[in-house]
Formats: sequence, structure tokens, C-alpha cells
Amino acid sequence: MSVAGLKKAAHETVAGLPREFWWLWTSTLVNRLGAFVATFMALYLTLDRGYSASYAGLVAALHGLGGVVSSLGAGVMTDRLGRRPTMLIAQLSTAVSVAVLGFMVHPVAIAGVAFVVGMASNASRPAVQAMMADIVRPEDRVRAFSLNYWAINLGFAVSSAGAGFIAEYSYLAGFMGEAALTLLCAVVVFLKVPESRPEAAPRAAGTPPPDDVRLGTVRRDGRYMGVVGLSFLVALIFQQGYVGLPVAMGTDGLSASDFGTAIAVNGVLIVALQIPVTRFIQHRDPRRLLILSSLLAGYGFGLTAFAGSVGVYALTVCVWTLAEIVNAPTQTGIVVQLSPAHGRGRYQGMYTMSWSVAALVAPLMSGFVIDHYGAAWLWGTCAVLGTVAAAGYWLLMRNLELPEPVVAASPVPENRAVAEGPVAAESPVVAEGSVVAEGRAVTERAV
Repeated sequence: MSVAGLKKAAHETVAGLPREFWWLWTSTLVNRLGAFVATFMALYLTLDRGYSASYAGLVAALHGLGGVVSSLGAGVMTDRLGRRPTMLIAQLSTAVSVAVLGFMVHPVAIAGVAFVVGMASNASRPAVQAMMADIVRPEDRVRAFSLNYWAINLGFAVSSAGAGFIAEYSYLAGFMGEAALTLLCAVVVFLKVPESRPEAAPRAAGTPPPDDVRLGTVRRDGRYMGVVGLSFLVALIFQQGYVGLPVAMGTDGLSASDFGTAIAVNGVLIVALQIPVTRFIQHRDPRRLLILSSLLAGYGFGLTAFAGSVGVYALTVCVWTLAEIVNAPTQTGIVVQLSPAHGRGRYQGMYTMSWSVAALVAPLMSGFVIDHYGAAWLWGTCAVLGTVAAAGYWLLMRNLELPEPVVAASPVPENRAVAEGPVAAESPVVAEGSVVAEGRAVTERAV
């Protein structure tokens, strides 16, 4: 592509979005630049504190349990209390709890505070996702969430590499750095981001709100919960990049900075490839994309069994990163189309919970398997899970009649945290069989 073509593409990507979006985007970037605890907790506990992989897995699981507890509650808060108050409460709580965690020395205290950190840090996600859907026009949402995911991964790539070297000097400095940047994120939201929750429609006294969405409503949505369940399996695989992979690399005699270098490849590739890859796949059959990406994720991690150096570990990261780039836009497009606008917080909270539950189960699984059978069995398990997820997507989607994809004004995808589709997202009702897979990409690590 020529320089003029690149400039035109860049202009089309960033033009026309509201100022509030860019402040929210800035807060996302700042927040991800400070990411440390979730990425380096396993190495901190095993290498710096000398605990076993099982204990490190237990602490990471408690961190994930905190996220499970807060996901649904934060979704309800987002709908009832508002987007901005929910984000401020979550960010201030995260800053305080992360700083406290850095000073904990007793194993019980470490585990308890890690649970609080997981609960606080996960609580802002449904609010951020709902706010972006509120403030951006439907035709611009795919582009907006793509830019937000780009910020997430740019921050993640920088923080992973930088925090690895910080950890070589002082793990406490990493904890305090994350606390400071999370506090700065809260300041940005407080000063620059207004509340965006839609006003409730007026109704007669004593009349229940129309189409009221409760958590029970979400749980009874069979198709949506099927997507959530498959999301859990895929997330369980990807979580091993942050719980199983660092422990396995440490067992091979590699350092925290080595892990930081290898895992930073994930963020760099997503920043570089997410937009062009999603443009390539956006008109492809979502059934095949979900099946292919699940297999690629499972067997990408399976290849880690043959790694023994930083370079080979980085190559395996490349494989499962490609799976993430393909899987996330397609899967999140379905999530968006099945999420009614008036219950957006609760639906997004349920979807976020699938990643939180994976964050709970993954460290327990990896710690047990590595301690009792070895890392090679863990990577083999990932291959099996990828196969099961692929079969699940085939069963779920084989009878769906998908309409032709609707192309937005600027067909740029989004990943990792959660995306809103460019069409039909404002409608509280989605017709049977009308699932549309729009571009996007996942897990602010999660995703």
C-alpha cells in the first residue's frame, strides 16, 4: 500500500468518533500500561517468594474467583448505578488493593488480597464496554472497539516487556507502578468522561419497565449461554499464556524478562495484524472461522510442549495469537447481536464472567498438572480443549441461518474486551436465527 493509501486508511480509522470516546480510550491505554499483577503473579510467587506451582495456581485462582464474583455484580451496577460510578469505584479499589498486595508476606494474606484485587480489577469491564456502546454511533462501533482493543494490546505489549525488566529489579516497584497508573486512569475518568447511561423511558406509576432484563433472563437465553460456555473453553486455553506458560518457562530456567519478551509478542502481533486480518476474514463463514481458530488455539499451545528456549516459546505464542485474532472478532460479534441494549450491562457481565471463571479454573488446572504430571501434559490438555471447543461451535452453529454480513462505514474489527456490532445492537429483540458475526477481537486479557 502506498503512503497516501496508508494515510487515508489511518484517517478513516480515527475520524468521526466523539471526544468522550477518546478520553475513555486514553484511560484504557493508561490502565493497560500498568498491567503487572495478572501477568507476573505466578513468577513473583514461585521465583521471588519460593512457593510451589500449586500455591501460585491457588492464588491465581482466587484472583480469578474475585473476578467471577464481581462480573455479575458489576453488570447490575452498570445498568442501575451507572457506567461512570461503576468504573470509578472499580479503579480506585484496584489501585488501593494492588498497592497493599505488594506489601503482603504471609501466604494467607497474599491469597486474600489477591482475591480482592481480582474482584476490583474485573469490575470495570462491563461498564467500559457498555459506555463505549452508549457514546459511539451504531455504524461506528466496530471501528471504535477496534481502536480500544488496539490500545489494550499496545499497552499490554509495552507493559509486558517493561514490567519484566522491572521485576528483575523489584517486584514491589511493579505493584506500586500498577497502582499509580490505575489511579491515574480513575482521574481521567473522573475529569473527562461523563455518564452515558440511557435515560429510562417514562411510564405510569407502578408499571414495571418493558422488556425488563434480569440475570435470570440472561441465564434462560439458551443460545447466548451456549456462546458463553464455548467462550469459557476458549478462554481456558488462552489463560494458560499467563498462568501455565510463565511457570513452565521458569521450570526451564528462563527468567521473568524472558517471559516478558515472549508474551509481549502476543500484544505486538495483535497490534500489527488485528485490523488487516479481520478485514480479510470479515466476509468468511463464521462457522469455519470459529472451528478453525479453536483448533489453532488448542494445538498452538500444544506445540509449547516442544519449546525449550525463548525463541521457540515466542514462536508458539505467534501460533495461538493468530487463533485469538481470528476467534475473537467472530465470537464477540455473536455476543453483541444477542445482547439487548436495555440489558447491556447484565449481558456483558455474563460474558465477562466466562473469562473470569476461566481465570479461576486455569491456574488450578495448570498448577495441578505441572506439579503432578509435568508441563507437557498441560499442553496436551490444551489441544484436547481446543478440539472440544471446535466441536461445540460446530454443533451450536450448524443449524443457524446467518444473513449476509452487514458492512459498516468503516469495516474495522475489535478484539479482546468486548465489542458492539455496527447494526441491530440497539434492538432489544433478535429474531431467531439472526446471529450476525461482526468483526472484533478479545479478552482484555480480557479480557
